[in-house]
Amino acid sequence: MKTIEIRRHSLRNRALPDLSEEGVALARLVGQEMGKFDRVVTSPLPRAVQTAEAMGYPVDETAELIATYGDSVDLECPWPASFDEYAAASRQNGPTTRYTQRLADFYAQLVESLPEGGAALVVNHGGVVELSAVACLPTADFSTLGDYIDYCEGVRLTWEDGKFINLQVLRV
Repeated sequence: MKTIEIRRHSLRNRALPDLSEEGVALARLVGQEMGKFDRVVTSPLPRAVQTAEAMGYPVDETAELIATYGDSVDLECPWPASFDEYAAASRQNGPTTRYTQRLADFYAQLVESLPEGGAALVVNHGGVVELSAVACLPTADFSTLGDYIDYCEGVRLTWEDGKFINLQVLRV
């Protein structure tokens, strides 16, 4: 069994790309409760990289795919949206469907690169976290998972026998 923990970045100063002091403190606090990761992947945006580092994890790699889902997806399902709303948008055979397919491939490659029993941390952005969960478990019932993911919140996905089998929402 392998796991991927996907977290939204921490608080930032709206006028700046960097985390605020409160954001660094929140990321440090959340990081104290997290486990060991074999790989750490973030969006290349400073707030994502800084969140992983404040949590106590050096970044192994950045990926442009998880930096933003783009305007066409936002037109189908504007942020912020619930897991269920993103799941519905992903079934429309439009830009959201294509983006979630790319995410599914990205996460499958990431989890396959892990050793057995391994784990990866991914830090990205609001909307991308929810769409990542939808991408990895497209037939799941998202209606009970609640509202959008807030700062430093996320999901933990479990991989077994070549597929994702479980999703846990991680609230702060």
